[in-house]
Amino acid sequence: MKLRGTLGGLNLLLEPGDTAESVSRGLVMPNLAGNSVTIEIGGDADPGALEQALTAIREAGGQPGRIRAPRVTVASPAQAAAAPEAHPIDSARTVIVPHTIRAGSRNEYLGSVIVLGDVNPSAEVIAGGDVIVIGALRGLAHAGQGGYGDAIVWARPIASTQIRIGDAVARAPEGSSLSNMRVRDGQPVAELARLQNGVIAIDVQK
Repeated sequence: MKLRGTLGGLNLLLEPGDTAESVSRGLVMPNLAGNSVTIEIGGDADPGALEQALTAIREAGGQPGRIRAPRVTVASPAQAAAAPEAHPIDSARTVIVPHTIRAGSRNEYLGSVIVLGDVNPSAEVIAGGDVIVIGALRGLAHAGQGGYGDAIVWARPIASTQIRIGDAVARAPEGSSLSNMRVRDGQPVAELARLQNGVIAIDVQK
């Protein structure tokens, strides 16, 4: 994690090694008060780190500003020829949705998507990469569309009746949801879904 001053306020870079705990420790700073903080996600950042950054900025009196997706580097033809073949989503931008996704809507993304709100019931979120929901996932989520089995679904909680990762499907019994609905300090706990031996497993995040 790197925090630096800019002409418009502060810029916070979340790096792949950052966690919710490291962000919580690093953002205990008095200079956040009254400042607008732009958050830049540098690569495959932990969803919990982004959630904690938003919380810590508000608690310190700051104002979360724009959220920027990972930057895309375009290789030269010579570099491209020498590099191993990549999955199509590797060159796709991560899309930030700064609001709750309304019920009944269908939303498709080439790469990964981060929803800064809830996904309401009967909404569909379909992504070639990861589906990350900072709030509750109550609609259908399909991560890794096209057979990308390394994709994940992360939400707080995964309260959906069905999720898909790659070609695998997990369905809840009729009248229930996939979420364990565990609560910590009165708040729902984050859950992570990923493929394990071809089956979707959902783990509670600490």
